[in-house]
Amino acid sequence: MKFFYNLIAFFIAITTFAQTQTVTSSISPPTFNEDESITITFNGSSINESTWGVTNNALYLWAWSYDSNDANSQDCPTNGTWASSNESNKLTYNSGTDTYTITFVPRTFYNRTGIGRIGFLLKTKTGNGQSQDIYSEVGRFQFTSTSPQNGTVNFVTSGSNFPITYSTSLPANYVVKSNGNTIYTASNVSTINTSLNVTSDNNIEVSATASGTTLTSNFVVSPTPVSQSAAMPSYMRQGITYDPNDPTKVGVALYAPFKNYVHVLGSFNNWQISSNYIMKRDTNNTDLFWLEITGLTPQQVYTFQYRTNDGVKVADPYSTLVLSPDDDPWISSSTYPNLPAYPAGQQYDVSVIQTAKPAYNWTVTNFQKPAKQNLIVYEALVRDFTEQKNWQSMIDKIPYIKGLNVNAIELMPVMEFDGNNSWGYNPGFHLALDKAYGTPEKFKEFIDLCHQNGIAVILDVALNHASGRSPLERLWSTSTNGGYGDVAANNPYFNQVAKHAYSVFYDFNHSKPETRYYVNRVLEQWINEYKIDGFRWDLTKGFTQNCTASDENCTGSYQQDRVDVLKLYSDYQWSYDPTSYIIFEHLGGNAEEKQWADYRLNEGKGVMMWDNLVGPYNQNTMGYASDSNFNRVDFENHTFSERRNMSYGESHDEERLMFKNLAYGNANGSYSVKDLNTALERQKAFGAVFFTVPGPKMIWQFGELGYEFSINRCENGTISNDCRTSPKPVAFTLGYDTNANRKAVYDTWSKILAIRLSSQVFDTTTFTVESGNLLPRIYVWNDALPASSLKNVVVVANFTTTAQTVTPNFPYAGNWYNLMDNSSMNANGSTTVVLQPGEFRIYGNQTALATDETKIDANKTSLQIVQNPATDGLLKIRYNKAKNGQINIYDLNGKLVKSFGLKSAKGDETFSVNGIIGTGNYLVQLKSDEGLAVSKLIIK
Repeated sequence: MKFFYNLIAFFIAITTFAQTQTVTSSISPPTFNEDESITITFNGSSINESTWGVTNNALYLWAWSYDSNDANSQDCPTNGTWASSNESNKLTYNSGTDTYTITFVPRTFYNRTGIGRIGFLLKTKTGNGQSQDIYSEVGRFQFTSTSPQNGTVNFVTSGSNFPITYSTSLPANYVVKSNGNTIYTASNVSTINTSLNVTSDNNIEVSATASGTTLTSNFVVSPTPVSQSAAMPSYMRQGITYDPNDPTKVGVALYAPFKNYVHVLGSFNNWQISSNYIMKRDTNNTDLFWLEITGLTPQQVYTFQYRTNDGVKVADPYSTLVLSPDDDPWISSSTYPNLPAYPAGQQYDVSVIQTAKPAYNWTVTNFQKPAKQNLIVYEALVRDFTEQKNWQSMIDKIPYIKGLNVNAIELMPVMEFDGNNSWGYNPGFHLALDKAYGTPEKFKEFIDLCHQNGIAVILDVALNHASGRSPLERLWSTSTNGGYGDVAANNPYFNQVAKHAYSVFYDFNHSKPETRYYVNRVLEQWINEYKIDGFRWDLTKGFTQNCTASDENCTGSYQQDRVDVLKLYSDYQWSYDPTSYIIFEHLGGNAEEKQWADYRLNEGKGVMMWDNLVGPYNQNTMGYASDSNFNRVDFENHTFSERRNMSYGESHDEERLMFKNLAYGNANGSYSVKDLNTALERQKAFGAVFFTVPGPKMIWQFGELGYEFSINRCENGTISNDCRTSPKPVAFTLGYDTNANRKAVYDTWSKILAIRLSSQVFDTTTFTVESGNLLPRIYVWNDALPASSLKNVVVVANFTTTAQTVTPNFPYAGNWYNLMDNSSMNANGSTTVVLQPGEFRIYGNQTALATDETKIDANKTSLQIVQNPATDGLLKIRYNKAKNGQINIYDLNGKLVKSFGLKSAKGDETFSVNGIIGTGNYLVQLKSDEGLAVSKLIIK
């Protein structure tokens, strides 16, 4: 992730992270009808313009309105956008009185009738600064003073008298009720003064009626809470814990230092302050508040929040499902069927609890992950991969992904993020699946089906930071009204000022035990609950406490605290799954990265490091020799002891190869890289010199189809840095997968990957990469393999713009096979070949194992697995043109595990493999006098 572009996009979408000031304002007249002119005045003395960088007193009104039921919010049509306010809403500055004013008629200004309430705030034009939200009811008959105010919670000493004073703009009939019972009445008066003796919880309603209109105000008055001290039950821990023995009960626990008491409010207690729902303090940790909620109906959905003594209301930070009043209304029922309704009358996110929820029935429970060094990862953003943008559409595309012969998919962040349109690097709840893509059950189905097809699932996770929605930030923020604010000095999780140069949102302090506990729980959730195979850790440079936001040199330098904490987090992750993939997006110096790449390597572990080779590979595809040396694709050039550099020529964060090919490609006469089909041909050669280098590799979505839209493309087709994270056209919708020239890139990459993953020679540390002159040569060998097997591979390519005579420098004389078509030639070290521009060859001393036949062909040797996956221990095949044929079963490292002879030259046969080979993925080879064929086999 790159800080600048993502932050711009998120600030446009989310207003809560602007610098907020509390300002004073007034409306004249104070009560008004929607067809009467009003003037809103802001006191300049309450505004610090310099903090926001305001010049020439340029401040604006951002406004919205509600219907007569104070619902159905609509933005003012002249607001403009948050990043660029409309000049129509610019406030008039009055220097003599140091005030800002704007005058309008609500019905005209908001362009609606039946207005019951208006809302507004003060902001800068670009939205980098704003005031608090301000509201006013519409109508001549209004409360002119309210004590206590509507919606407040008031705590007093038990037995004391609590005053209630209300006034209205017109004489009215008053009724005051406590818990539904009338305790005071008055007729035809403008003001009431009464009191309540408080000995228990009181939910007060004050109503005033005049001229057929009734105004109501609701507030709570209760005795000052006292938290009892008690040991937390052993089955509980921070967050939501279901009692394994009682589906009518759930435990909730909140770590809340500096809080005096905490109430639990929810659908189980009508969202009311109640002494029965004051959380207890754990005797072993007085900062840990806990409560058991009983009497629940199994499988029924309940929602709740915590409310601390300072009025902050938050969802549980360890929620696995949260409801949002801002995001949920825009999620379709086709994407998330039966999405629980957000509870009316509440604010901010709420947590969901549901006891005895049926467990997902996993088909694959013991998925065998591909070896780290053999990973071929497909990076994807769900939002832009299919038009439907949900898990079902991702499920529908598994055959496409599998057909490319990748063995892993890496998803950009899917944890609960702000808004529904995002790259996902703005997480608020790291343990919750974002609902914009669908249900947890459908996500599990996607993972399960990936595993059935031999595809590992890796999640991109942003644990460097969190957005202001995070309860861990909101519980200790600078807000004075329980809303959004910056990090307070006593926050146990976040730095007030980032300790690195690439900060986004709020920066976690990873030296704190609280933060480390939270990270540990995040890892546990996704591995245990969803069977996630690994994580790509975003922005690991931010995991230090030694630098400042302005010191990029420090951030990029070796930091021992960062090395140590990321090793600790690696240990956490491996404690839940010893084979879990760990990938760091660090892009730093060799010395620091080597610490992680070699960590616990003797156990077969080691952290994989993102290896950005976009620049040199793109120089090759464009046809420019300068800076075209991609030899850092070799792990030894990182000083690593093993193949732990996950190399890529495209990622979500970099400009697309094809965009630059078409925009800036080289030319020579009629040959031009800027020509679409020419550029597509060169993408095939890129795959040849990329995939054949041993070690893990990553592809960005649609690179296999020559996707050429810029990373900075806006939805209207223009290109701007501000549109980096904007939605992009979906390749399938554009028909790229059915375009012959684009599909040819897919097919070529698929074949190269089939050769790569089925040939043991590529699982080696002995190879060399020669590049930098647009005529790269790659040599891969494994001397431990027998001479009769594929043990030497030579790759050559021509990225110039003219035909070139190339000397492959074959390591010894003999027959050398073009692995892409199995044609052969007798060659030695001095043999030359002519390569046209954009052409490549992959040579081997033997033919490749994999040709990946998928159907019976009457004209050639062919093989089909009749039942795949095989679930009954039987290998059922159909074959043709197989004189003297033999079936060989290989594992994905190229090791022969079983052979069978065939009875005839064509037909159907069944072989028992039960107890011979275990569950997993294999290659089945048919070898005969008439030819060779290979198909994939999945044993379940």
